[in-house]
Amino acid sequence: MSHAFKRGFFYMKKAIYFIFTKSVGLYLNSLSFVFPKKANDLAYTLFSKPRKGQLTPDKLPATLSSATINTFKNEGQEFATYTWKGNDTIILLIHGWESNSSRWKKMLPYLKATGSTIIALDGPAHGLSSGEEFTIPKYASAIDVLVTRYRPKYLIGHSFGGKTCLYYQSHYKNTSIEKVVSLGAPNEFNIILNNYINLLSLNKKIVTGLHEKCSTVSKINLQQFTGKDFASQLNTKGLIAHDINDKIVNFKEGKAIAAAWKDVVFIETTGLGHGLHDDTLYNQIIAFLFDTEK
Repeated sequence: MSHAFKRGFFYMKKAIYFIFTKSVGLYLNSLSFVFPKKANDLAYTLFSKPRKGQLTPDKLPATLSSATINTFKNEGQEFATYTWKGNDTIILLIHGWESNSSRWKKMLPYLKATGSTIIALDGPAHGLSSGEEFTIPKYASAIDVLVTRYRPKYLIGHSFGGKTCLYYQSHYKNTSIEKVVSLGAPNEFNIILNNYINLLSLNKKIVTGLHEKCSTVSKINLQQFTGKDFASQLNTKGLIAHDINDKIVNFKEGKAIAAAWKDVVFIETTGLGHGLHDDTLYNQIIAFLFDTEK
C-alpha cells in the first residue's frame, strides 16, 4: 500500500468521523426543541458510554487468561477482577477510559517481581464488567468493595483510573492505602465535557442539561470535580507521572494535580505519550512503592 494511499485513507476516515459527529450533534440539537429531556438523556448516554474496552470470556488476552478471574456484584452491576497471587502485600490496578485490565501487561512483570499479590479491576462497562455507563463515583464504589475485602497497600491508576484513585482516597479515606500512583490523569472534568460539547456542536439547551446531569451523577459541583481538589484532601503519599508530549491529557493537568498534593513525587517523562509504558518509569514506581530509591 503506497504512502499516498495510506494518507488519503487516513483523511477519508477523519472526514467520515467529522460528518458523523456533526450529524449526531444536529440530531440532538433538533430533538432538544421537541423532546428536551430525551435529547439531554441521549446526549449524556453518548458521553458516558464507552465505545471500546469491552472483552469477552472466549477472547481474553493471554495476560488476563493467566490470572485467577473473579466477579463481584455492586450497585446492581457485576465487576471482574484478575488476581496474580503473591505474598500478603497487595497492589490494586485501576485502568482508564475505554481500556481494561490488559493495559497493565507491560508493567505486570515488574510488579510480580516484588513478590506482591496483584489485583486488577475492570471498570464499569469495561473489560468483562457489566453496565453501559462509566462514572468515577461508580468506579470508586467498586474499588471500595475490593479495598474493604483485600486491604491493598498500594493503588496504581492510569488516566481516568488515576483520577478515580484520587477521588476514591479523598472521599473514602481508607487507612489501608499507604501510597497512590497516578499516571497521566486528567485534572479538569469540564475540559473533557467541553471537548465533547464542541465535537458535536451542541446547543445551549443541551449544554445546560448535560452540566446539570453530570453534577447530579458526580454528587459535586463540576468546578470542584477536579484532580487537584481531590489531591488537596490527601494525606496519602503519592507519585504522579505525566509525559510532556501527552496528546490525550495535557501535561499541565498533571502539574496542577501535583501542585495540590501535599506529599507527592512528580516524574516528568518525554516521548512516552499517554500510555507511559517504559522500563525506567516502572522501576521508579517500584522504588517509590517499596522505598528502594537510591
